Amino acid sequence: MNERILIVDDERGMREGCKRVLAPEGYMVESAESGEEGWALVQGNTYDLLLVDVKMPGMSGLDLLSLVMGRDSEIVCLVVTGYATLEMAIEATKLGAFDFLRKPFTPDELLNLVRKGLEKRRLSLEARRLREEREQSLLALATEQSRLRTVINAMSDGVLVVNREGALVLYNPAALRLTDFRQTPTTGSPIADCLVDESLLGRINEEMAAAPAERAYIAQETQVGDLIVLASIAPVRDERAQVLGAVVLLRDITRMKELDRLKSEFVSMVSHELKSPISAIEGYITTILQGYAGTPEQQRQWLERSRDRATACLALIQDLLDISRIEARKVERQVELLSVGEVVEEAAGFLRGQAESRGLTMRLDLSPDLPKIQGSREELIRLFTNLTSNAIKYNREGGQIIISGGVEGAYLKIAVTDTGIGIPPEAIPHLFTDFYRVHVPETRYITGTGLGLAIVKRIVDAHQGRVMVDSQPGQGSTFTVYLPLTTSGL
Repeated sequence: MNERILIVDDERGMREGCKRVLAPEGYMVESAESGEEGWALVQGNTYDLLLVDVKMPGMSGLDLLSLVMGRDSEIVCLVVTGYATLEMAIEATKLGAFDFLRKPFTPDELLNLVRKGLEKRRLSLEARRLREEREQSLLALATEQSRLRTVINAMSDGVLVVNREGALVLYNPAALRLTDFRQTPTTGSPIADCLVDESLLGRINEEMAAAPAERAYIAQETQVGDLIVLASIAPVRDERAQVLGAVVLLRDITRMKELDRLKSEFVSMVSHELKSPISAIEGYITTILQGYAGTPEQQRQWLERSRDRATACLALIQDLLDISRIEARKVERQVELLSVGEVVEEAAGFLRGQAESRGLTMRLDLSPDLPKIQGSREELIRLFTNLTSNAIKYNREGGQIIISGGVEGAYLKIAVTDTGIGIPPEAIPHLFTDFYRVHVPETRYITGTGLGLAIVKRIVDAHQGRVMVDSQPGQGSTFTVYLPLTTSGL
């Protein structure tokens, strides 16, 4: 049994007699001859049952009882007395005494009362253990629920949990953003009273009513304001396949749908841009191979046209590759401290012959003391080549191209000005869009991929700069690039 019993009595015969009765039963029995000695033992040890005499010199049995019960309320205290009164019984009971043993008593009376007291002690300890386990379980459950709530609240996807009665059990802030609610929902409120989307509500009810073997979950797209939301609805079942409720996962797929649309448009544009020149090349070569080209001079003209069309296709493919590398951030930029004036002069030098062949005058008006900046030489050459090439293509015969530069605030400013056909105001917001080209009568016979300015914008963005456009139809255009004097993060 191993239960420990402490006998506190000032009569040695009483102490020894109780020991002789209790020890053979397997109890660990100790004794004390005074209340003070008994209290010292209680403070240093753990006892299951205390057998205490009421009348003792010094500390009385009731005083000891009060101290012991204050230290361990689960200990069983039996009061031994030869002078039992109603007042004393009431006081002892208030202090926590389990029962009384009136002197003189028989061994059987002592054993029966001790056994009852220890049984009560065992039940009390078991109850305390179960209570502590329950409290620990509740604490663990509360901790787990707190963690779950933290995780769900941090999710960018919306989460809705509904029970079988259609009441809202759980939701996170993302669900409020991705779902139209008539009012701010509260836990336990019917979802039918909160949810605006009748189609989604119908799907939730349908899934909870579906047979277990029909499907694991269903996904449905729904429009929420300007957002397109994918709602995945899954019923929750117990081990008997009975529906407990449903979980709804809401994901914002607006960007994904937009990317799909742009991808479709991209494929369509590229197909269109490549189909026409390749068809023309095929037609020219087929005509030559079939012997319908006529004189060698005609054949040469058609081959030159084929070459020009092939060159345009290669230019388009190169532009696409450049944009792809920039978008994927796979461009290996060799950033260095460089003179933008030298870069501009190099880019202009590549195109000076082309400008002169059209009777255009190209003039560089760059300050001789332009500060150097951190940048990619290769990309900046491409940037100013594209701007200068456009200034040539969209200029008028005998027109001018002026490339100027200086410092404006914290930026190095380079402006490319032409005296060409200009740009309609409604077209300016779209100039840096992929494949966009201005469609006016003056541009009908001007070839291009519609990607040159898109590449310019990406290069400027990569250098943490900006590009501005100022244009008047029939008078010309100015493209101004601002590059920060201190560029980082390339």
